Amino acid sequence: MQKTKSKNVHSATVAEKLEAEIVAGLLTPGTKLDEKSLTQRFNVSRTPIREALQIICSRSLAERQPYRGVVVTDVSVERIKSMFEAMAEMEAICGGFAAERMTEAELASLEGHHKQMELLVSQDSFDQYEERNTAFHSVIFDGAHNDDIKILAHDIRLKLAPFRKTQIGAKERLVKSNEDHAMIVSLLKTGNKSGVQEALRQHMSSALKAVLAIRQ
Repeated sequence: MQKTKSKNVHSATVAEKLEAEIVAGLLTPGTKLDEKSLTQRFNVSRTPIREALQIICSRSLAERQPYRGVVVTDVSVERIKSMFEAMAEMEAICGGFAAERMTEAELASLEGHHKQMELLVSQDSFDQYEERNTAFHSVIFDGAHNDDIKILAHDIRLKLAPFRKTQIGAKERLVKSNEDHAMIVSLLKTGNKSGVQEALRQHMSSALKAVLAIRQ
């Protein structure tokens, strides 16, 4: 059991590193992600490398091509905008339902995550903030109390994960994200459906602008 856990950690670590390099443009479209070279680079066996490449392909950052193997795809600006637009609408749908259906316990959980994130901002804890950020939005998805919508929201959010991680790595973005969260919590507590929907759309719009700025 312990061995499996270690293998999964390696897979996630390798995938995260390669995703960051693709998003930043260090691995350009058409670059072949060779298993043998990657096993030597990361000092792991082929199994976690194959799993990492599968993760990257599932997020449309690479694809398997006949006779070439796994190759980095061209993630255009239009594609990035499309994904963020879809995520913004899914967030708004979940937020709208959550404003009507969220329980007191769920609101308390959301507020708890936000308070922890305020502390992480003051400590410049980027990685921990990203983990809490995922948990924060997951509570909103849960608060919608619609399993089908929640699944769709999580699927899109997973595809955006590499882009979210790169844009959250700047202090000013961390501060802005946390300010947005404060507004979202306040609107959910008062049951302001239209207000929280607009706040979530604007929240995703800010994230998109930060991602595009990094790519310039």
